[in-house]
Amino acid sequence: MKKLLLLLCFFFFHFSSATEIHPYHVGSVEFNYNSKSKTFEISGRFFLDDLENALKEKYGKAVHFNDEKFKPIINEILSKYCAEYLKLKTDNKFLKINYIGYEEDSESVHIYLESETVNQPKKVETAVSFLYNLFDDQMNIIHIIVEGKRQSDRLSYPNRYLYKNF
Repeated sequence: MKKLLLLLCFFFFHFSSATEIHPYHVGSVEFNYNSKSKTFEISGRFFLDDLENALKEKYGKAVHFNDEKFKPIINEILSKYCAEYLKLKTDNKFLKINYIGYEEDSESVHIYLESETVNQPKKVETAVSFLYNLFDDQMNIIHIIVEGKRQSDRLSYPNRYLYKNF
């Protein structure tokens, strides 16, 4: 089942055009623990048009990722959006998450974040609800990687919580 979901996610991100209406609302978020920096490097990937619409719905401002003049406002509101719709907790302690930035291409947006420093965790808890403010059929594929051990799962609206032990 998980392999099928990952294939679907890959297919829709790589073979659909942002100008086409895609039949699924899917995104992915990866939490990768870096033992050298002792931080979680977090990256998310979402359809560009879905994220533009979610930001407009949330903040009442239309933005366009592929237009350079919107970059400052996108960074501002995307930072707020991430702070509200993404939480990370390790070994029963919430971690501060820092917004780093984003990159876009013609069809998707990559979001980059990093946690505060933390010792290698035994338990990782996430709360991810990206695009739930827009779609009641949103599915987010979550990957958590600690010391090379990858655990993945799917969160579908309204479920936003994922717990993994390492």
